[in-house]
Amino acid sequence: MDRTSHRQVTIPIAQTGGHLPGDLTLPPQAKGLVIFAHGSGSSRMSPRNRMVATHLVDRGLATLLLDLLTEDEAQDRSNVFDIPLLAGRVVDALVWAAQDAELDGMKLGLFGASTGAAAALVAAARAPNVVVAVVSRGGRPDLAGGSLPNVRAATLLVVGGADFGVIELNEDAFARLDCEKQLKIVPDATHLFEEPGALDAVVDLAATWFLDHFTAGAETP
Repeated sequence: MDRTSHRQVTIPIAQTGGHLPGDLTLPPQAKGLVIFAHGSGSSRMSPRNRMVATHLVDRGLATLLLDLLTEDEAQDRSNVFDIPLLAGRVVDALVWAAQDAELDGMKLGLFGASTGAAAALVAAARAPNVVVAVVSRGGRPDLAGGSLPNVRAATLLVVGGADFGVIELNEDAFARLDCEKQLKIVPDATHLFEEPGALDAVVDLAATWFLDHFTAGAETP
């Protein structure tokens, strides 16, 4: 019987020659891989992103949670907001995933939170033929700046209805995106989606978005 597999992996860093730790979860007959881009000093141990990842696996999606910074780099708070640096690490993960035999050409998507959303979008702009879909949860896509018009991946921005200020930043970024896109507001949710049912709503929106775009055209003769 096929079972979900879990594997600790190391992602080579192209620029420095170091490595980043990651946790890969692969359900049977996975429909695609979602790589998580954490933000604001968070790591692959983020309880919210791990909760989202668990539910995505339940929906048949493989997940990769990784630290975007080494332990030494994480001590410098400015690195948390270095979007080009973080985006480069996401690209490193995309390169690794494309070469991993177990993933075998699987379609790739990115899930970004906070500043990680900007890193995911910049990475998607750098790899337009690789990234199929992007989801931002309570993110700062505006920090992707000039990369936004170059994103080709289908992009979903999810924002809490009570996350005032961030809603407007997402609306501005949304207007600059020139790709298939949607902006979804989760009613009454704040920035961390801590309200009852709020994170469940994010999971459902994200899973549907990834599955729709990973499987698009799969049944076409």
